[in-house]
Amino acid sequence: MELEELRGLVLSERESGRLVPLPPEVYENTHKVLSSLTRQVYATEDPFSDDARCLIEHVSSIRATLEDLFRIRSEKILLLAETQIEADVPDREEIRKMLPPEQEMYEDILLSIRRARSTLVGGSETLPHPAHTPDREDTATSVGPGPCYPDNRQPQFRYRAVRVLAGMDPFMGIDGRIYHLHEDDIVTIPERNADVLVERNIVLNINLNK
Repeated sequence: MELEELRGLVLSERESGRLVPLPPEVYENTHKVLSSLTRQVYATEDPFSDDARCLIEHVSSIRATLEDLFRIRSEKILLLAETQIEADVPDREEIRKMLPPEQEMYEDILLSIRRARSTLVGGSETLPHPAHTPDREDTATSVGPGPCYPDNRQPQFRYRAVRVLAGMDPFMGIDGRIYHLHEDDIVTIPERNADVLVERNIVLNINLNK
């Protein structure tokens, strides 16, 4: 899912007091877009070029928007769980709007509250964790917008400790992480990025074993 579509969903969630129905594959499709953009970043010869910077900013914007969507919906789901505990009546219409992982989170919240109430208010008795609930679907969707690697592979990277000689704008390392460098910081960054920054006199290699 592209950034503008994602922002539209976030805006709808913010303006509505209830959950907004989401496309079932919203997270999966967004991760595919992130994967494609990340491959383009990896293919850029100069990771600090204007083209690479634009791609990195686009990736960061998509991840931040995806995080906003998850946060807003999680707050609504928490409120729904609290309301059900008090009224003891589930809002089935709202539950149907949840994605399977959101339904799982909702049921886990309900169970945790009931267990705590049973222990603290009713005594030491606790409730067992159900093995399965009829309303929960047996599918899973990745929710977190963490590092996105091409072809779902997580490559091994070599890192190097460096001292920052001059601060610079945030950038995405070849490992998919965003790095913020400030003058006189001592940080560990991927070797490929370190080599480029050393050539530009932005960082200095150091040996932490001395």
